[in-house]
Amino acid sequence: MDAKNYFDTRTTYNLVRIEYTAAFAVCVALAVAHIDRIDWIPALLLFFYIDVIGYVPGAIYCRLRRTNHPPRSFYVLYNVMHSAITQGAVVGAWIAAFGAQWALLAIPIHVFADRGLFGNQMKVFSTPFEPTRIQPFTDLLIAMKEQQQKEARLTQAWR
Repeated sequence: MDAKNYFDTRTTYNLVRIEYTAAFAVCVALAVAHIDRIDWIPALLLFFYIDVIGYVPGAIYCRLRRTNHPPRSFYVLYNVMHSAITQGAVVGAWIAAFGAQWALLAIPIHVFADRGLFGNQMKVFSTPFEPTRIQPFTDLLIAMKEQQQKEARLTQAWR
């Protein structure tokens, strides 16, 4: 993946997931190390509000309407609520209002778990709201595999 080819191969996608999983593990370790100092009501609220606002409305819409392509506003809600920028602003506002608290670890734990453990990235308007393989992506994978095989044959021929 680069600035001109902004897609992931399975390997690069998994490497990004490993990085997020490592960040998740660090946050969980910090939470465990300070478990006696976590105020659990704010921690649970901070953990769940992201999906209550950013995921649940789109999921409900899709289930009620029997579609996997809700209006773009649901994609925007998901992406805004799962953004490190948005959540960083929430953490900053929380610290300004209430002071630094270990409960704030709930936010990066949520975001890093989504990205690392579950593999969820920002949602793209042209793809289904719930992860479902689309035919153009399958076609791309096939074309890439054929290109790799062609390049391998050319490399063999030059040896």
